[in-house]
Amino acid sequence: MVDHAFADLSLAALYDSLNPWGAGDEFYLGLLREAGAVLDIGCGTGRLLRRARAEGHQGRLTGLDPAAAMLVRARAARPDVEWVLGDVRVRRWDGEFDLVVMTGHAFQELLTDEEIRVCLRAARAALADGGRFVFETRNPDARAWERWTPDRVHEVTAGDGTPVRVWHEVRGDGLDRGLVRFTETYASEDWAAPRVCHSVLRFLDAPALAGFLAEAGLTVEAQYGDWRRGPVTPGAAEIITVAQPA
Repeated sequence: MVDHAFADLSLAALYDSLNPWGAGDEFYLGLLREAGAVLDIGCGTGRLLRRARAEGHQGRLTGLDPAAAMLVRARAARPDVEWVLGDVRVRRWDGEFDLVVMTGHAFQELLTDEEIRVCLRAARAALADGGRFVFETRNPDARAWERWTPDRVHEVTAGDGTPVRVWHEVRGDGLDRGLVRFTETYASEDWAAPRVCHSVLRFLDAPALAGFLAEAGLTVEAQYGDWRRGPVTPGAAEIITVAQPA
């Protein structure tokens, strides 16, 4: 059993296979193309910054992540990007970035009000004049966790050719005071036993997000319900927020 799946090197290697490049990545990449200096909080394997650099982005690209196993892969792929191990509680920047992003629903891993406040204050501090902070969370009204069931198995292949099955199972009754607790199980016939990650995500609606942003000195410039920039509706899967200094 592991506390966080992607703290394990072998599981970190599966991340990009489990989360193939898609519309959300294209959305963020479009923003990166227009920004000179970019900070990616919770960058994971760094594929967004790696793609931007591979395209020819000449500005400063900085990825921050607390999982060393993820950054091992990031550094191996693009040593010409600044990869930083840690989080916003210990690594801070002051007015250095035109764009700060949190992708892959990383914002939902902030479970307490204080964690959210610390992160938003750090993002605000890192922004240069005219900069923007962009992130997404799953819309709680869409109830995505109801589809995280063991019968929905994802099959991927590890770098060494090992087939791996992955599934999720929600613990308890689903949403409990804004939190959803679930397990993520990785299994292969080539492994002695499955590897299980216990995770918790927080779901916030748009008004709650706006309140936290205002506390941090940020204001909502735009919010979208999907990667095509559609409106946030009860059925929209996402709440994609573009914020700027107030």
